[in-house]
Amino acid sequence: MGAGKTTLGEEAARRLNRVYKDVDHVVETSQSRSIPELFAEGEATFREVEERVVRGLLAHPRPAVIALGGGAVTTPQVRELLYHHAVTVWIDEDVDTCWERARGTDRPLAQDEAEFRRLYDERRPLYAAAADAVVRDADDVVLAAAGVVVERGALRRLGELVPGDGRVALVSDPNVAGIHGMDAQLALGARLGQVHELPAGEDAKTIGALDRLWQDLRLDRRGTVVALGGGCTTDAAGFAAATYLRGVDWVSVPTSLVAQVDAGIGGKTGIDLPQGKNLVGAFHWPVRTVIDPALLETLPPAQRLEGMAEVVKTGLLAGEPFWDLPDDELVRRCASFKAALCLRDPYDNAERKMLNLGHTFAHALEAAAGYEGLSHGHAVALGLLAALRLSGRDIGQVEELLHPKRAHVDRELAWQAMQRDKKSVGGELRLVLLREDGPEWDVAVPANDVRRELDALIA
Repeated sequence: MGAGKTTLGEEAARRLNRVYKDVDHVVETSQSRSIPELFAEGEATFREVEERVVRGLLAHPRPAVIALGGGAVTTPQVRELLYHHAVTVWIDEDVDTCWERARGTDRPLAQDEAEFRRLYDERRPLYAAAADAVVRDADDVVLAAAGVVVERGALRRLGELVPGDGRVALVSDPNVAGIHGMDAQLALGARLGQVHELPAGEDAKTIGALDRLWQDLRLDRRGTVVALGGGCTTDAAGFAAATYLRGVDWVSVPTSLVAQVDAGIGGKTGIDLPQGKNLVGAFHWPVRTVIDPALLETLPPAQRLEGMAEVVKTGLLAGEPFWDLPDDELVRRCASFKAALCLRDPYDNAERKMLNLGHTFAHALEAAAGYEGLSHGHAVALGLLAALRLSGRDIGQVEELLHPKRAHVDRELAWQAMQRDKKSVGGELRLVLLREDGPEWDVAVPANDVRRELDALIA
């Protein structure tokens, strides 16, 4: 009572594009009586009605954000329902704040301060046991709904954060394995079966690298692939998980800034072909994404700048300067923005496409470079310049924050790769543009304009 469930629940429902249901309100509507009137007949009677309402709401095929009354989890059947059918979050507000909000209302269990405080202490262990996550704002709710943990020191808890009880195959690259691999292995403990290495960078996203990983894996259907590394590692290992035994669970553990704010979230997995980037892949949502911002402390400055390209892109889309935030909050806010988009549009059919702002140009440049000598972050920074110019927007912020330099690639190869981009429709290029009132996607842009902007990115 008084924790702020209504305010937070309504905001979370808006971000996730889900209906919001308050259990107390549904109880009153279904019984045509107020909560105080129902309590007058005895709390046991009220709890029976409450349990039936919760059961009905959780059985509905359309996902919803549901606010439970403060005493709902005291009913064992409700706790069982939540365990099997819900992601449950706890707003752990202090008792003084809760009492100030609840006092003077008609809530039956908020009439006596001493009793209110006793209930608070009595219920806390039940809340802790029922909750999948403790949250403080709507960003935390979104992350919990997406199975994303953002927590400093989370790598040390990796073993308890990997769902299930099957064997684990840890996949990394030589660089990340040398820095964080032993910590991950120790955290996984007895569940760890095999350790696999993919090549560093885009070389991980090749048919040859994937074939070797497929052949080396020794998991059964209860097993889990844990991808520890940057975006290339999570892309390739996630695709291996999507296809091995026709699909096994996987956990994304992004270690680079670009992966923590973008590539490691949302279930897009894939590899490259010589003709273009990410042309083969699958949507395969990780059962958990474990983001430890402390891992960013080992990033060289050049790799940090790589990730800032995705931070700037996300901030431009959200209309907020995420790049000004401290690392922990920067990662949390960016991850929440992407997670909400992916939950609303999991298969990239509509608004999730806005995340491709600048990426059509970037992927063409990378392909023209043969995925060597031009990093993804540098290519994205250049792509943002082109997308903003086509949108009629100022590019000064991107230039100031990212300092992109024109790429040394073949113009014709870049143009050919752009025409093969997977976002083309019937041979017509479709781009994401950022208007003054927000992003637009699937925008048909004349080929001459696109070619002009592409050429402007090439030295």
